[in-house]
Amino acid sequence: MANIDHQPSKYMLNLLHVLPPFAEGESIVNAIVEVSTGSINKYELITESGQLKLDRVGYSSLSYPFTYGAIPQTWDLDNDPLDIEIANVTEPLVPGSVVEARVIGAMKFVDGGEVDDKIIAVLAQDKRVDHIKTVADLGEYFMKETKYYWENYKALKKPGTGAVGEFLGVDDAVKIIRESAARYEREYKPRLV
Repeated sequence: MANIDHQPSKYMLNLLHVLPPFAEGESIVNAIVEVSTGSINKYELITESGQLKLDRVGYSSLSYPFTYGAIPQTWDLDNDPLDIEIANVTEPLVPGSVVEARVIGAMKFVDGGEVDDKIIAVLAQDKRVDHIKTVADLGEYFMKETKYYWENYKALKKPGTGAVGEFLGVDDAVKIIRESAARYEREYKPRLV
């Protein structure tokens, strides 16, 4: 895991720009953890440097019902790395850590008028989730809870800014990742020095 094809350097590596999006085929992606399940703190990777920053403290007691992070070398339509939510994580993951996640679907999302799709996955090495192949396998309650979270996480500050669309299957999720990886190559990678 996290085999980095990069020479040693006296400068810190930025994993957002060093790790490939796909770890194994197109079913397993690399993900950098930003927020662990149960947190109300929103951490975010600084795209330019790779450091983890406290972006905000949640506006309410509504906590993340899943582990949340970013897929490296991707660029979503909201001008950030593509988001990933990792379901059914039994032990809190350390923000800033790299995990391999098996893609099981995606969720269409618009935040403040910007497309901000979410890839949905489970930990690739966790045998407890081997039976989960699609978002539907997580059950109807997972989808209701996830929808509720995204439509209400900013409600006390900016009511009505989040709109959840449909949940998508694995093939559509992989297509979103591929498109975001191609966008990264076109739009973000040329900025790297």
